[in-house]
Formats: sequence, C-alpha cells, structure tokens
Amino acid sequence: VQLQASGGGLVQAGGSLRLSCTASGRTFSNYDVGWFRQAPKKEREFLAHISWSGINTYYADSVKGRFTISRNNAKNTVYLQMNSLKPEDTAVYYCAARGRSDSRSFHRDLYDYWGQGTQVTVSS
Repeated sequence: VQLQASGGGLVQAGGSLRLSCTASGRTFSNYDVGWFRQAPKKEREFLAHISWSGINTYYADSVKGRFTISRNNAKNTVYLQMNSLKPEDTAVYYCAARGRSDSRSFHRDLYDYWGQGTQVTVSS
C-alpha cells in the first residue's frame, strides 16, 4: 500500500490543523494506521493509532486530549485532527500502516508502510 500524508503547514500556538493520510494500491480496510512525528535531532515518536475498522484508537500521553485520529475507509483516508497546538509540536509528521493486528505495541518498527511526511510548524 502507498501512503501520502498532507495537510501540514504553519500555524500559531493554540491553533489547529488536520492532517490526511491517503492510501492507494491495496484494500485500505485491511490495515491499521498510525501517526508519528520526528523533530530535528530527535527520534521518530508514536502519536496515535487506529484499527482497521476505526473502532479502536490509541494515543501517546503527549497528545491525548488534543489530537484525534479517525478514518474513512470509503475514501481510503486517515485523519489526524490536531488542536491546541504548541511550539513543541513542530516536526515532520508521518503516517504508517501495518496489517490488521490486536497488538497494543506501537513502536515504529512494527509498521511496514510509510508516507513521505508533512511538515508542521507551530509558531509561538
């Protein structure tokens, strides 16, 4: 499956952005999807995960209550709604996919397919 992340940009602190991850190539509903981000000189960190059905979602503590992950399988798209953005949210944001799984481990190495990333910059 090929993934394309979009929706990044420049926003002031306290603002909102919605990222999209659009898939092509295979049946999208066969995949769980996660969002990650990587700031300069930092490791890529997990943010949120959604199961293939959209029923189960999981969040990192750093974004819980501010970010919401959702999906529309008819549109082959997963979204990340980001509210109350902070300067420390500045990073390149990536979406990633893996086959259906009951695992509650969300390490980046467990995802097989990655999008190209979209830059999010939050100004203070």
